[in-house]
Amino acid sequence: MSDTIAILTDSTCDIPPELIDQYRIRVLPHTIIWGNEQFRDRVDMQPADFYERLARDPVYPSTAHVSVAEFAAAYRQAAEEGAREVLVLTVSSAMSGAFNAATQAAGLVDVPVHVVDSKGPTMSLGWQVLAAARQRDLGRTIQQILEKVDEVRRSLVQLVCMDSLEYLYKGGRIGNATHWLGSLLNIKPLVKINHETGLVESVGSARTHRKVVDLMVEKFFSMIDLTRPLHIAVLHGNVLEEAEELAGRILRQYSPVELLINITGPVLGVNTGPRALALCGYAGE
Repeated sequence: MSDTIAILTDSTCDIPPELIDQYRIRVLPHTIIWGNEQFRDRVDMQPADFYERLARDPVYPSTAHVSVAEFAAAYRQAAEEGAREVLVLTVSSAMSGAFNAATQAAGLVDVPVHVVDSKGPTMSLGWQVLAAARQRDLGRTIQQILEKVDEVRRSLVQLVCMDSLEYLYKGGRIGNATHWLGSLLNIKPLVKINHETGLVESVGSARTHRKVVDLMVEKFFSMIDLTRPLHIAVLHGNVLEEAEELAGRILRQYSPVELLINITGPVLGVNTGPRALALCGYAGE
């Protein structure tokens, strides 16, 4: 294994902590702003605590991305620890300023830095980071790593179902009329990540939680190449038992070669809310 290429990402990646440790991935935390308080994502505030407070606190939180100075400091530290090149992958530039901050910071350091816009959040980013780390540990060049990351991104499918439109509304992602109508009808929305634009797109909706989860599973597996090895992550908004049940269902029906479960972090959770579930994965070696 080689550590001459350092791999960095931001805390929206939602990679399980054991894999972060295994592949020596440096994760830079975004900031959660709650009234006059500030918390570093997954450092000062863990996701489960975030969802519990989100459900009861009348003050609605916001988030701030990793700063230029923080990215630059991380690059310098990587170089001091022996890295000759740095690869940093960020949440979609259409959703956050992290990519732009990482790119600006690259111009402030002497070590070569390669910045990748993952075109997605959570494990859309996470799968690309893991692909990069695995290629790095196989001794691949930076160009080969970047090619593999691009291949994974082009194969990615991510769908998210929410228990309510409430948090999309509070986060400013939908207008008043849509929120009012959706709440009146008790709609459970289903969205996907477009990995070309990096934007969220509507896929459909259902009237009950179970039906929107079923719709998510149906749509997800119709969009992914079932003839190739499947790498799938189940993400959840603090409903581990539901996520485990969904993972068991997928394991029985589709036999993925890799199946991960993790809680969705606060940066996405601000908009998706408690009890959201997501599937994210790709088909390939």
